[in-house]
Amino acid sequence: MAFVDFKNVWLAYNDELLAQNQFAVEDINLSVTEGEFIAIVGPSGCGKSTFMKLTTGLRMPTKGTIHVDGNLVTGPLKISGMAFQAPSLLPWRTTLDNVLLPLEIVEPYRSNFKAKKKEYEARARQLLKTVGLDGYADKFPWQLSGGMQQRASICRALIHEPKMLLLDEPFGALDAFTKEELWCVLRDLHQQQKFNVILVTHDLRESVFLADKVFVMSKNPGRFVVERRIDLPRPRDLEITYTPAFTDIVHELRGHIGAIRGSTVGSAGTGGAPL
Repeated sequence: MAFVDFKNVWLAYNDELLAQNQFAVEDINLSVTEGEFIAIVGPSGCGKSTFMKLTTGLRMPTKGTIHVDGNLVTGPLKISGMAFQAPSLLPWRTTLDNVLLPLEIVEPYRSNFKAKKKEYEARARQLLKTVGLDGYADKFPWQLSGGMQQRASICRALIHEPKMLLLDEPFGALDAFTKEELWCVLRDLHQQQKFNVILVTHDLRESVFLADKVFVMSKNPGRFVVERRIDLPRPRDLEITYTPAFTDIVHELRGHIGAIRGSTVGSAGTGGAPL
């Protein structure tokens, strides 16, 4: 059974747009197995973020059905964690307290938070250590670099041990070196914990390095027009990004994007510049 299963999903944002037959996404069919890492790429405004909202139950489809973990999605999911391009850490809370925030506000953890606070703090500290933030638990966001803040944001998304992690361009604002460091952090977390990951990104190198499959979305209304399995061996290190096999896949995906945008894709700049 698929862990995430979209069947003939269409979404119009309101009744007026529906009456005009204007959809944000159309005819989405997708099957993701348990523990799989997928990436979604496509032109700006194609519906990638809308797809994320549908997956987490923040938006209900106009037509079609969505199942996650065997259950029909009828509202916001508790089994998912999310991280975005902006870390959005609360400036008056320490790194540790920011990571703990979901456990303070989401059931069933909220009811047990005071009784299990020491246990939860230990879990948070271990997560911070795993992503290279050991010793930063008592620092405030303004004392952390952008990359450190994003590491803390990922910890916050994982603190309640979700079955699915959704990432909406989480590394888009970071410099290239920090971005690649965080690719490896995410790679290791996924390998250790085997949660599902859905990554929305503009960076084709990022998608090919991290994902088991890359899906390409068309221009609005968004629909999946390409599904590309990434048959590169795991675990992957950064050296693989310089191999012909890797760059060939990036070129191929860039060609699909270029065709969708109706532009000619040149041979220059294929090293990973955003779409």
